[in-house]
Amino acid sequence: MPFQFVSKANLPTKWGNFEIHGFEDPISKQDHILLSYGIDTNHHNANNLIANPVLLRIHSECLTGDAFASLKCECGPQLQSAFAQIVAAGQGVILYLRQEGRGIGLINKIRAYALQDQGHDTLQANLLLGLPADARTYEMCQTMLQHVGISKVTLLTNNPKKLAALANAKDIEVVARIPLYVGLNPHNSDYILTKQNKMQHLK
Repeated sequence: MPFQFVSKANLPTKWGNFEIHGFEDPISKQDHILLSYGIDTNHHNANNLIANPVLLRIHSECLTGDAFASLKCECGPQLQSAFAQIVAAGQGVILYLRQEGRGIGLINKIRAYALQDQGHDTLQANLLLGLPADARTYEMCQTMLQHVGISKVTLLTNNPKKLAALANAKDIEVVARIPLYVGLNPHNSDYILTKQNKMQHLK
């Protein structure tokens, strides 16, 4: 999809002062967000690249975890940890992708939650609804990163699909991976094990 930069603004947070950058597909109107810290985005662009690897978190939107502090997943703690680690590193980026529920949308996610309440795991629930286990795509990441002059990243993730997506992206190099294990609790332990055992998430 031809995602294009729309606008940016300052975004002070409890962790530090970030910049928020908006991107949109002009045809579908699908939008995504890049949050940058410690990067002079007025001077960095696709023709003026940052030399050192930049700490990167690719985070798919999770309203229940990010905003409502749901304990059914570890998304909220992962996002918060990414903010904190980026500020501690002095530089970094969060790509906040509007792909709720691994791409199935919020209402279908609630339907999947209901099936999980009946004893099905997260993968089974999606499949019982006739939906893919993971419908997310990552082709927009290349455009977003290059817009702020990033060509080398250290990726905060446990998801091999994100590693593979960036490995296949033109002019983006994954220099290293940092695991992100936070937010484990009795409500999401089976969910995390399902991701590791059935969806090949890294341990």
